[in-house]
Amino acid sequence: MKPVRLPASATLALPRWALFALALLYILPGVIGRAPWKNDDAASFGIMWTMAQGTWQDWLWPNIAGMSMPEEGPLMFWLGALCIKLLGPLLGDILAARVATIGIFLLGALSLWFTTFHLGRRPEAQPLKLAFGGQPEPDDFGRTLADAALLIYLGCLGLLQHSHETTSEPLLTALLALTLYRSVRYMERPCPRNAALIGLALGLMTLTRGWVPPAALLVALFICTRFLAMPAARTLPHLLLSLLVAAAVTLPWTVPAMLTRPYGQAPLAAWLAWNNAQIGLPNLRAVQAFLRDGVWFFWPAWPFALWAAYAWRRQSNLLHIVVPTTFVTIATLLLLLHPAPEHAQLLMLMPPLAIMAAFGLLTVQRGAINAIDWFSVTVLTLGAAVLWIFWYAQLTGWPPRPAHNVLKLLPGYVPEVNWLATIVAAAATLGWFLLVQWRVSRRPSVLWRAVVLSSGGVILIWILLMTLFLPHMNYSKSYATVARQVAEALPADTDCIATNAGPAQRASFAYFGKLPFSAVGQTGCQLLLWQYDVRGPNAGKTPAGNWTVLWEGRRASDRSERFRLLRRAP
Repeated sequence: MKPVRLPASATLALPRWALFALALLYILPGVIGRAPWKNDDAASFGIMWTMAQGTWQDWLWPNIAGMSMPEEGPLMFWLGALCIKLLGPLLGDILAARVATIGIFLLGALSLWFTTFHLGRRPEAQPLKLAFGGQPEPDDFGRTLADAALLIYLGCLGLLQHSHETTSEPLLTALLALTLYRSVRYMERPCPRNAALIGLALGLMTLTRGWVPPAALLVALFICTRFLAMPAARTLPHLLLSLLVAAAVTLPWTVPAMLTRPYGQAPLAAWLAWNNAQIGLPNLRAVQAFLRDGVWFFWPAWPFALWAAYAWRRQSNLLHIVVPTTFVTIATLLLLLHPAPEHAQLLMLMPPLAIMAAFGLLTVQRGAINAIDWFSVTVLTLGAAVLWIFWYAQLTGWPPRPAHNVLKLLPGYVPEVNWLATIVAAAATLGWFLLVQWRVSRRPSVLWRAVVLSSGGVILIWILLMTLFLPHMNYSKSYATVARQVAEALPADTDCIATNAGPAQRASFAYFGKLPFSAVGQTGCQLLLWQYDVRGPNAGKTPAGNWTVLWEGRRASDRSERFRLLRRAP
C-alpha cells in the first residue's frame, strides 16, 4: 500500500443538508405517482394490500388475494401493510405502501454512512502526517470517506431500480448495511450488547429473506475476528449470543404460524423449503450472471473497489479492509452457490463494495479520476439530452423519427404535459449543468470529487425518467385499465373467481378491479380469469370443460398477453 498523504482541504465534508437533499432527490422520484408495475413490485404490493384488508391469517400466511406466497419472509410485507392501514386513508394505498420503502432506503443510507465514518476515523486508516502539519483530523477524514461511500452507493445503477420498489430486496440491502455497522461497532468494542444488536439485525434479515443470508454473514463476522486476531474464547460466546437473539427475533412469526396453521397451511415448512432451495453447488449460470450483470449493476463502485483490493492487498489485519472485503467475499460466494441467481444476491454486495470503493479513492491517480469524470459527463449528459428530445418529439411530432419510436410502443396513449413534473425535470437538468460547471472550473481537491458527477448524473437520468416519462411507464406497465374492464364485465352475482394469472397480474386485478378471487385453498368457482400468450403453444385455447366467454381483452401496450373471463356452463 502506498503512503497516503492528504491535506485538510481534501477532506471537506458535504453539508448535512446537501446530503439529505440528495437522498430525497434520489428516493422520491419513482415513489410518488408510480403505479404497481408488471413485475415483483406489483406482487409485493398485492401481499401488503391483502394483509391490510384481510384477517390475522393473511399476516401469518402471505398471499395475494388468495394466491399463496410462502417465499422470502413476512417482514417487508408487514411494514407495507402497517403503512397502508395507518396512512392509506390519507395518501392512498399505493403511496402509503411506498412510505415503508422510503424509510428503508434512509436506514440503509444512514447505516452505510456511519459504517464508513467509524472505519475512516480509526488511527490505522489515517493518512500520513505532513511535514509542516495541515493533515486532516480523524473525524474530518471519516466524514469525507463516508460522504464518498454514500455518493458511490447512490450512483450504483443496480440499486437505482430496486431501491424504489416494495419488494424485500431494498430491506435486505438496508439490513445488510445495518449489520455492517453493528459489526464494526462490535469490532471496536466487543461486548454482549453489541453482539446482541448484531443478532437483532440478523433476525430482522431472517424475517425478510430467509436464514441463508444471515447465516452467511455470521460466518463472515467470525472470519473477521480471526483476521483481526480477536480472542476466540470471547468472540465465540458473543457470536452464539447473536445467533440466539436472531432466532428469538423470528419467534413472533414462526411460533404463531406453526401453532395456528392459517388457512390450514404450514407456513414454516413452506418457508424452510424455499430457504433450502436458495443454496446449492457452484454453477456456470451463477458465474455468467455475476459477470454479465455485475459490470453495469455495480458501476461506478467496482473499478474503485478493485483498485482498493489491489492497493490494500498486504493489509490483512486492518479493520477498514478486513470487514468490507470479507463481506464482499461471502456475498459473492452466496451468489455463486445460488441455483438460480437473482438481483437480491447482487444487492448484497452493494454496501460493502461502496465502502471498499471509498477507501480505493485514496490512491487513485488523478488521470483515472479525470477519465471517469469525462466519461460520466459525456454519457450522462447525452442520455439526458436524448430523454428531452424524445419527450419533446412525442408531444409535438418533431423530430418525426423519435416521436414515432416512442408512440409505437404505446398504442392508444395520448401524451400530455404535466407542468409540475416538467418544472422538476428542468430544475434537475439545470442543477446538473451547475454541478458540471463547478467540477470543471474549480477542480476541487476533495476526495469525493471522483464520484460526484457519476452519482449526480445517475440521479438526473432517474429524475427525468420518473417525471417526463412516468405517465408513459404507468400506461405501459400497469394493469389498471384492463382490470377495470374486467370488473365492468362481471355478472352481478359473482362471489368467486379462479385464475391462472401470475402474482403481479393477480395483485393488480384484485386492487384496481376489486375482483373477488378465490381464497387460499378454495375451489369450485364458476368464473375463471384465463391468461394466455398468443405466441405460446396454447394460444387461444380455453381450459378443459364447457366454458362461455364473457369478456376478452388485453393491455394496449402488450401485443402478446391476453385475458379471457370465462363462465362455467351449468
